[in-house]
Amino acid sequence: MVPVRPDAEVEPGSLLVAAPSLTDSNFRRTVVYVIDHRGEGSLGVVLNRPSEVAVHDVLPSWGPHATRPQAVYIGGPVHPKTALCLAALRTGEDHRSIEGVVNVRGPIALIDLDSDPDALATKVRGLRVFAGYSGWGEGQLANEIERGDWIVVPGLPDDVLAPPNTDLWGRVLRRQGMPTALLATFPLDVRRN
Repeated sequence: MVPVRPDAEVEPGSLLVAAPSLTDSNFRRTVVYVIDHRGEGSLGVVLNRPSEVAVHDVLPSWGPHATRPQAVYIGGPVHPKTALCLAALRTGEDHRSIEGVVNVRGPIALIDLDSDPDALATKVRGLRVFAGYSGWGEGQLANEIERGDWIVVPGLPDDVLAPPNTDLWGRVLRRQGMPTALLATFPLDVRRN
């Protein structure tokens, strides 16, 4: 019998939810949306780390189209000067018929920031810009999952556009049912418990 890889459930559109024991400052209590996962490695963006930088300050033509709070989100520690954009397409829109769009999963697509934002505006119900990304080399993510750093769960399209005042980490954990839902009650600082 072939053993199941620890990252067997990971696919584009999955969420990697940081386990309470993961204390790395880049990923503590984060929710990472997986954009790509294959043998050579994985790529995703942190969904719950808004920055103080407005999208219109770095990408003026995209600023008015970004989902509120229209901030650039910190996608991860890799290439922080690289911008990625995820959007939720409107119901009925087909990613194959829209130039500058690459489907990730369901209505979520990666947007080419060299595209015309005004041409895309009517085709998306929301978009978010990320500075940098989270990346793993071959076998690295599987090792981290096996070690217990990440909980792999299915993502929902609205996770990508969750408002910054939402406890996305807790919300995603709570919807998983027991016993995983109990992790959402884990205190931010166990020393103060």
